Amino acid sequence: MNTDEREIFNYLQTWGADYVGAMEICRRAATKKRFHDDPDWAKPLLLSMKDRGILESDLQGRYRIKPVSKKKAGKLWVAPDIEKILQDGGQEVDSAASELGDDEHYEQL
Repeated sequence: MNTDEREIFNYLQTWGADYVGAMEICRRAATKKRFHDDPDWAKPLLLSMKDRGILESDLQGRYRIKPVSKKKAGKLWVAPDIEKILQDGGQEVDSAASELGDDEHYEQL
């Protein structure tokens, strides 16, 4: 990732799993001067990062960091409340959840 993409990535990390609008990213991921000079500076980078699989977007055009899937062969999805009940009962449960990966994962994309 180049420095502009790194700025976008670091900004989106602060939002976790929430989606953020493209204009909000353009406005706050860099400096005020950058936004004043070119209000749409991040939009081509967002599309590029989405194509490479670093980001994902919803139907409203908002972006977030694409979660890393922890699916493994034979793993099934278990509802969080059921997983807690099973763990309280002493059962070992490996649910197929997804969460944000470390920086090295996204650097490889």
